[in-house]
Amino acid sequence: MQEETIFEILHNMDKMTNNLIIQWNKSFNKGLGVSHILILGHLKVNGKSRPSDMAKALGLTPPSVTHLTEKLVKRQLVTRSTDENDRRIIYLEITYAGEMILKEASEVGQILRKKIFEKLTNEEIQQMLHIYQKLNT
Repeated sequence: MQEETIFEILHNMDKMTNNLIIQWNKSFNKGLGVSHILILGHLKVNGKSRPSDMAKALGLTPPSVTHLTEKLVKRQLVTRSTDENDRRIIYLEITYAGEMILKEASEVGQILRKKIFEKLTNEEIQQMLHIYQKLNT
């Protein structure tokens, strides 16, 4: 019985996440997907980064990061530069335009999450917070 309940919880968590991504994609019509935003977010938090390091941090393959960043570079949301001492080493860095897109994407996400959690009472929100904190320890 408990295994079935855990499966149902996980299934509903996945369903909610997928629904949130679908709604975000519909609301954020900038021609960028969630993976592009993850890359911009990584660069914003970590600064200039090598694609291979970003791939490890984000759980993506290096070719995926290359493909995703190509679009970001073309749209001038990210700049590409080489290491002064070793021209084979490539660095990516977020631009001001990239930061503005990231901010907008975050705002859209916050609005969508707010709509989802409006369905819950304050007590239910506190219970969820406690449960997620417990699961993350």
